[in-house]
Amino acid sequence: MTIPNPKIAIFTDDAGWHGKQLQQAFKNLGYDSAFVSLTECRFNLKNQILPIFIPEFETTLPVAVFVRGVPGGSLEEVILYLDFLHALKILEIPVYNDANAIERSVDKAMTSFLLHNAGLATPPTWVLRDRDTALALVKNELSQGNFVISKPLFGSQGEGIRRIEKMTDVPWLTSSHGVYYLQRFVPCAGKGFSDYRVFVINGEVVATMRRRGKSWLNNVAKGAMCERVEPTIDMIRLAITSTHLLKMDYAGVDILEDSEGKLNVIEINSIPAWKGLESVCDVTIAELLAQDLINRYLKIK
Repeated sequence: MTIPNPKIAIFTDDAGWHGKQLQQAFKNLGYDSAFVSLTECRFNLKNQILPIFIPEFETTLPVAVFVRGVPGGSLEEVILYLDFLHALKILEIPVYNDANAIERSVDKAMTSFLLHNAGLATPPTWVLRDRDTALALVKNELSQGNFVISKPLFGSQGEGIRRIEKMTDVPWLTSSHGVYYLQRFVPCAGKGFSDYRVFVINGEVVATMRRRGKSWLNNVAKGAMCERVEPTIDMIRLAITSTHLLKMDYAGVDILEDSEGKLNVIEINSIPAWKGLESVCDVTIAELLAQDLINRYLKIK
């Protein structure tokens, strides 16, 4: 009788290139895996052996979970998806990154608060409900010669981000489901537009690139060019400290060097992409992630 390989759940709604890279990496280490959407999971709390139903894992729970995506939806839906991740951890199933890390990072307001509260450099930020107050804040920043970035509270890959540059832009200020997330625009050092993506796994920087944007938005998904760089000591310290602060297994930390040479943490991504990073760095991120999950959470069992 053939004993099946232990099986890992990869939570995602779109496996794509990243999911396939992870699946192959787990297979190389002797672990099967299956792509599962959190939308297809459910609680079974009627004396069933398994309190959580997960497609592809009907008879036994996965030995570990890799979170590659959390679907959007209503507040109730998102809370339910996170409930599944919390519950799996309570059931002693390793969750990589876990629900707490995702909650802290996907919510830009909480990320900004935690960075500021820890004394880490991050741009001045305001998060509020009242439109009149938001307009007043923007007008005050513009009067001081500062641009203002308006972002959705939840979002990634540069979607929904706007830069308010002049008073005639102010009437177009929009909220994200009634919440205004406003951040002072920080001009970068040197010519053009650029920032850094620092990839951290288990408290170690494994790869770093500079992203040079076609405009002020430096996302690879928006056409930014990638360039391999060696991170400075200060950049490494800031990225690792930020990741520890949000208690992440791995993260993509976005750092901007301002015109005065000061490093600022712009964003911390708990479900970062790495295709652009691998195009310029001699690392295989999926292999490093799979090795870290297995070595730290499964080999000790």
